[in-house]
Amino acid sequence: MPAAPPAARPVGRRSPFAPRRALRGTVPLLAGVLLAAGCGSGKDGGGDSAAPDSAAGYPRTVRDCGHEVEVTAPPRRAVSLNQGTTEILLSLGLADRMAGTATWTDPVMKGLEKANAGVPRLADDMPSFETVLDAEPDFVAASFASTLGTGGVATRERFAELGVPAYLSPSDCVGKDNSGDGDGSRSEPFTMDTVYREVRDLARLFDVAERGEELVAELKSRVRRATSGIDASDATLMYWFANSTSPYLAGCCGAPGVMTRAVGAKNAMDDTRDEWPQVGWETVADRDPDVLVLGDLTRRSQTAETAAKKIEFLESDPVTRNMTAVREKRYVLLSGQAMNPTIRTVEGVEQVAAALREYGLAK
Repeated sequence: MPAAPPAARPVGRRSPFAPRRALRGTVPLLAGVLLAAGCGSGKDGGGDSAAPDSAAGYPRTVRDCGHEVEVTAPPRRAVSLNQGTTEILLSLGLADRMAGTATWTDPVMKGLEKANAGVPRLADDMPSFETVLDAEPDFVAASFASTLGTGGVATRERFAELGVPAYLSPSDCVGKDNSGDGDGSRSEPFTMDTVYREVRDLARLFDVAERGEELVAELKSRVRRATSGIDASDATLMYWFANSTSPYLAGCCGAPGVMTRAVGAKNAMDDTRDEWPQVGWETVADRDPDVLVLGDLTRRSQTAETAAKKIEFLESDPVTRNMTAVREKRYVLLSGQAMNPTIRTVEGVEQVAAALREYGLAK
């Protein structure tokens, strides 16, 4: 995915998730934007394109990041602005209610390929407001305030002017301050309960609450199975998302914190509450983690996006090549979405736990 070169950005100001911003012009008030009214789905098990016009039990409202999000009927033309929310909607069986997706870092989650293939991709990176409106959405969802907010596609208020409800993942606002220049900082550790809340919110708004409960139960079960009996309290981990010039590493309390706590290990960067602080390689080498968890991304907006490029750098750079994890080749390769606060954080827990067992670092 092409993007602005990171060298042009001051350290700490560019998000590791931030793609190149699409150009914007003046946005007219499009008469073609669909409103939610008059589009029902009936009972749970919806997603049927032949749903009746009645909308029993509507309007429905959820409280989201300090806002009330109300739909007057189950959305029929949803646009997801981030891969994380896309994969939740697809996992809920709502592909036929989606008018578009955008902002991708990885291939779609396994098992969702067929469903995803039928949903228009509006952009690989962040779309323009005009592009989103051209899809005629009746509902918009996003994973990050940087996407649904000032400097992103548009604010909630701008969508509201056109009668389009907009939902932001609570994972990016509950216990989190996004007012700074980077990726925000957390006053409270992120937990999977926030993701489960997002699943339930979206399932309620789309009238598929039973599916939401089934998905939550499946995710919880996977975490239990992955971490049963594990104790990696003697192991230190470090999470590198992107950028070889000044790497973005996970602080204590985002999605990687869930993985670290789940296996009982320690994050070598747990002294910062910043979500993804940028640090120097000398700091990385000094902290010398037992295992390096590497983002394996398919986008191209930063340097060292793929895990292969990261490993190539680590094993050739004089500052990093003598680190314990590098010498022992103790790497865990995760998708970018697994390192985000999404349903794929569970995938991250599974892979980190399995790797620690394989490396003999878990009791």
